[in-house]
Amino acid sequence: MIGAVGGEGSSTRPPAMSDVAVLAGVSHQTVSRVLNDHPSVRPETRRRVIEAIEAIGYRRNSAARTLVTRRSETIGVVTTGSALFGPTSTLIAIEEAARDSGLFVSVATVRLWDAAEVRTALDHFMTQGIDGVVVIAPQDDALDAVRAYDARIPVVMVGSHEVQPGRVHAVAVDQYAGARTAVRHLLDLGHTDVAHLAGPRDWIDARERHRGWQDELASAGIAAGEPIDGDWSAERGYRVGLELAASGLPSAVFAANDQLALGLLHAFAEGGVSVPSHVSVVGFDDVDGAAHFFPPLTTVRQDFAALGRRCLMVLRSAIADGTVVADPIIPRLVVRSSTSAPSRTPS
Repeated sequence: MIGAVGGEGSSTRPPAMSDVAVLAGVSHQTVSRVLNDHPSVRPETRRRVIEAIEAIGYRRNSAARTLVTRRSETIGVVTTGSALFGPTSTLIAIEEAARDSGLFVSVATVRLWDAAEVRTALDHFMTQGIDGVVVIAPQDDALDAVRAYDARIPVVMVGSHEVQPGRVHAVAVDQYAGARTAVRHLLDLGHTDVAHLAGPRDWIDARERHRGWQDELASAGIAAGEPIDGDWSAERGYRVGLELAASGLPSAVFAANDQLALGLLHAFAEGGVSVPSHVSVVGFDDVDGAAHFFPPLTTVRQDFAALGRRCLMVLRSAIADGTVVADPIIPRLVVRSSTSAPSRTPS
């Protein structure tokens, strides 16, 4: 048994790899092999080393490891402080995928997607010696800011296809395909008057969903007309719902996200409009609780866990100087009772 590390009568210091080796009765090299999951270590020896690590509370010196491997095993993530479902779910998914890959995550939030704030965040990561960066960037300003930065490490942009080959790589959910699937569902039910309550025009996701709505209608020989301007809030959906209930309903509404759809359902309920008897409603995201809206919401589900894993796959390949072209992740439609075949208009 080794003496206490940092105990009474000894110099205070964290446990070292040499202490683990002494306690386990093995060489320093064997401890290193166990830490790096080398296959040449016998199971019994591995067990003794792991028990010694747990007994003395040894933690790997990541700074020393970085000097040897030139890899910090840490990635940076740049995002906003937004509580919106998509960016928040993406951040959680990336953190979980990184942890499963044995990587640490350092997060920087920016108040505004401008070149100065993004440069500050990325410069901060450079001083930490991180291996790569994921930018959760669903807006035009974010894309412009990252393009303006001369990154010396690989960068993965989440939410955009609009990047040039090089050190910046794109990973995205196929918002366009998801929108077309939602509209196709309504067309298959027999709806021909399908309105679109759109998201903000400066959001890439919103534009792709608008384009999918437009193109799916066009493929059926139906002129799309103009979308209804919106944002991402239930409040905007509620206001639009009140206006539609008062001025005349379309046969169906494809809302750009579930919060807009929630506001629509609230307004329709207040106005005596029955969903789906008078109007069908489809959302996008499948937020927690969408199955318990009234009525339960038909919506498009994004697989954020798959998105997180795809981000890590692309980033790790880029760090290793590999080239990966990642196909967009295809979302899927979840059909619930907010949609049905067209019936009648309210009296």
